[in-house]
Amino acid sequence: MATSEILLLEPIPDLGSEGDQVKVRAGFARNYLFPRNKAVPVNRANKKQVEALLKAREAREAKELEGANKTLKKLEFITIAIPVKTGKGGKIFGAVTVQNIIDRLSEEGIALDRKQVSMAQPAKTLGKHIARIKLHQSIVVDFEFEVVSENPIEEIEGDA
Repeated sequence: MATSEILLLEPIPDLGSEGDQVKVRAGFARNYLFPRNKAVPVNRANKKQVEALLKAREAREAKELEGANKTLKKLEFITIAIPVKTGKGGKIFGAVTVQNIIDRLSEEGIALDRKQVSMAQPAKTLGKHIARIKLHQSIVVDFEFEVVSENPIEEIEGDA
């Protein structure tokens, strides 16, 4: 396979950050990275750009880390309850998913991406559950939320 050595001009998931010199397949570089100005071929003239790109990378990463720390401080003081419809005996209709948590947190002023929040499985019972929120490479927090019934729980007949 033909490969090209390229210099990344911006972060690309699963490939690298700006200023990184990586080897990729020639077609990927020629057809995707170069036309979108995400990378340039490595040569003597472009090697001078590396220092500027590394400075920009450090500034971006410092800004991202600062933003992640601010969000972490907000998350420490927030408790959320997600109301759901329930049937007899408190059985939930449906489940509470990552999107429900993101929507509820956005109401509290915390904007998160779907990729940042994960759960082992959707919450299908009432009570406390945990979602993992990845704010930065080095900042991962287990966020506790509660699933509550929005209507009074009716007892199942015959459970007296």
